[in-house]
Amino acid sequence: MNKSSISSASEYRPKDFSDMIGQDAIVKTLSNAIKNDQIPQALLFCGPRGVGKTSCARILAKQINDLEDNFEYNIFELDAASNNSVEDIRNITDQIRIPPQIGKYKVYIIDEVHMLSNAAFNAFLKSLEEPPKHVVFILATTEKNKIIPTILSRCQIYDFKKVDSSSITKLLTSICVDKKIKFDENSLALIAEKSDGSIRDSLSMFDRLVSFTDSNLTIADVTSNLNVLDYDTYFDLSSFILKKDIPGILTKYNDIFSRGFDDINFLNGLSRHLREMLVSKLGTSEKISDLNNELKAKYLDQSNNFLDADLILMIQIINECLINYQKINDKRIHIELCLMRIASIDSIKKKNP
Repeated sequence: MNKSSISSASEYRPKDFSDMIGQDAIVKTLSNAIKNDQIPQALLFCGPRGVGKTSCARILAKQINDLEDNFEYNIFELDAASNNSVEDIRNITDQIRIPPQIGKYKVYIIDEVHMLSNAAFNAFLKSLEEPPKHVVFILATTEKNKIIPTILSRCQIYDFKKVDSSSITKLLTSICVDKKIKFDENSLALIAEKSDGSIRDSLSMFDRLVSFTDSNLTIADVTSNLNVLDYDTYFDLSSFILKKDIPGILTKYNDIFSRGFDDINFLNGLSRHLREMLVSKLGTSEKISDLNNELKAKYLDQSNNFLDADLILMIQIINECLINYQKINDKRIHIELCLMRIASIDSIKKKNP
């Protein structure tokens, strides 16, 4: 296969614990367990999609067998989404009695384990309670709450978290450098933000956008393709809000509306924009913001013109607008009223001191 035809998610899949992104605590714990030869025989990897659960399971299987080549013969993977019957589990229970031909452990990775039927769970329970010494089970799921307590009690549980946007941006930057793809940092930051903490989702978006832009990622093309608004649009809008320029605000929203942007995404974006200004103003952006330094400086500069209480009240008004959005027939007027209320924050405070 031509290298260029391989998806980035496959090409840049972690091959070692050092390649894992955003799961430092889990990597450290598993590395220590391998070092001290204290490998649990049943592990449960749970967390959002696309954060590295299956990759981590494969790396662990390779590490505990201490094999560089042919380690795949020791790994048996089952996708419980499509193989969730009692018969599928019985096939595993029949196999586990036979020791591995090479290496020390047979590793069984069961993905989306929450989708096993109740009968399959019960059939699996005995194997999980008393597995042979040469067997390690790694269960992966996005919905830990659906797994029966008797299974949970027999597993060592590892909670994977969403990957922060700055870490995803660094990964995308390194891929761009590696593949000689032109980019600006804000476009990569936007892809990372849109991926909602999923590395796999960010890489899928990245591949599509590289194709769309002919390997020249600009903020204009990325925002157009992802159907999201860029940072400058929100900075312009907050400038109008600061000046209480209601005609300017309505004109800006009319432009956004005419371009077909989703109202819910627009309001959530405006709420996040005001939130970034608030954390900048409070001096906490270094700890709880994933933006690059250039954007952080821009947010800090604009936030100095707003009162903390006003920003909080504006976010609250947007939140109320979102809650009532589905109940309103004329969505456009509903959004415009929300924006006019934000611009008239002083009048609202006088009426509701």
